[in-house]
Amino acid sequence: MTLKQLSLIFVLCFFLFPIFAQHTNIQISSSNNPEEPSIFIDQKDPTRIVAGANISSFYYSDDAGYTWTRKTLESSTFGVMGDPALTIDTLGNILFFHLSNPPSPGYWIDRIVCQRSTNNGESWTSGAGIGFNPPKQQDKEWMDVDRTNNNIYVTWTEFDDYGSSNSADSSRILFSKSVDDGLTFSEAKQINRVSGDCFDNDNTTEGAVPAMGPNGEIYVAWAGPAGIVFDHSFDQGESWLANDILVNEQPTGWTYEIPGISRCNGLPVTCCDISGGENNGTIYVNWSDQRNGEDDTDIWLSKSTDGGDSWSEAVRINDDPAGKQQFFTWMCVDQSTGYLWFVFYDRRNYDDNQTDVFMACSKDGGETFTNFKISESPFLPNSSIFFGDYNNISASQGVVRPIWTRLENTSLSIWTAIIDTDIVGVEQPLFPVAQQEAFPNPFSVSTTFAFKLKEPSHVSLSVNDSFGREITKIHNNSYLTTKKHFTRFNPADFNLNSGVYYFVLSINGQQQHKKIIYVKP
Repeated sequence: MTLKQLSLIFVLCFFLFPIFAQHTNIQISSSNNPEEPSIFIDQKDPTRIVAGANISSFYYSDDAGYTWTRKTLESSTFGVMGDPALTIDTLGNILFFHLSNPPSPGYWIDRIVCQRSTNNGESWTSGAGIGFNPPKQQDKEWMDVDRTNNNIYVTWTEFDDYGSSNSADSSRILFSKSVDDGLTFSEAKQINRVSGDCFDNDNTTEGAVPAMGPNGEIYVAWAGPAGIVFDHSFDQGESWLANDILVNEQPTGWTYEIPGISRCNGLPVTCCDISGGENNGTIYVNWSDQRNGEDDTDIWLSKSTDGGDSWSEAVRINDDPAGKQQFFTWMCVDQSTGYLWFVFYDRRNYDDNQTDVFMACSKDGGETFTNFKISESPFLPNSSIFFGDYNNISASQGVVRPIWTRLENTSLSIWTAIIDTDIVGVEQPLFPVAQQEAFPNPFSVSTTFAFKLKEPSHVSLSVNDSFGREITKIHNNSYLTTKKHFTRFNPADFNLNSGVYYFVLSINGQQQHKKIIYVKP
């Protein structure tokens, strides 16, 4: 029996609902009408995931996103306004970036704020202020961590006067860094060469998302009056290019209308492959625009294989026929594989404003893409209810977790999905009895096997070697209830060598294998 055949076993075949999602949806929270979510997987321990949402909600999971705890971000000295962006540094500390809302009258988003937690969000520092330059406003920040030295790099937009129509007022892209684990940040430095206006529209410079290169390079692209442009620094942000490099003209600009959404944008996201694999060093920029028409918003990717000096033609990521809306995209790279993962809202299956959540994956450096639906049911947005300006996605060691906002009636909630990476790109029958994954994978100490039963079942579970020989029996026809089940496996208990092994899951007489890769420390 082939692996493809095995992946098709253990399901019930129905002929209804041909667009049913194959990836279990998990509601993270519906408290306080959360929106504009951010998510990040610990790059050392993918069972540990953090998330945030407007305005001050923090979420923590220690089981790879199956269950979540919500907390409220402790008030910063500078206040909390929005634009949550989270990461975990190399020391395991959680960094929560956001806009300010200072108590002083007359000030508004007067700096970017970084709050740090060393205890999984139980407590937070009061926050480091970044870019304070009153009366100018600081907006739309993002960050990345250099995994070789724990430097933290942040980029954002500065407005002379947000919303101003005065031609003398402009917007620009700023950069700052921290070399002390987010306690302090350097003086802000302008890195763009073509500034924008202050309308918060197509001619405003926005969307700067930094990404680390394999040798400590800092890469960043943004959108504005010159289209999507790119800059880089090879000396930890001390110097930048004399001229911005064009990535794509983005012919219809970065702002556009989507029915049912109060405002929408196609701001770019920058990532770089530092996996050490075939595409190591390739830089990717992902965005959306309406070059094919107001009723045909699409998701795009351009890449550079020469450090950003030149860029490929834009490639359309969504693979549906023309004439439907795809919007609010985000991208990440799983640095253990070099695979690209994208998440976006999608209306390909409807003629009204009903909206699904789709993902796409590229396993060949952005040459080809597999699209797949991850939301278990559509939702209907309402333009009177703000959805935020972005969704998000993170991946590490084969664990992939998107995050998005959903509306039911008038109530907002944020969700993730347990992405079964083994079935991406493989045609699947419908309504799986159970979903299963191992994380981390590959692993060097231990791995956790998780599966979710759709109905009570008799279950057998073993670990086998690549020749099919049983190493240990975990369940032997055990009767298990409808819920998520977790099992931790430690190869050292069995004196195993590095290699390929399998979790063999048998349910009601049907069998499925999950390959795991053990790298002995």
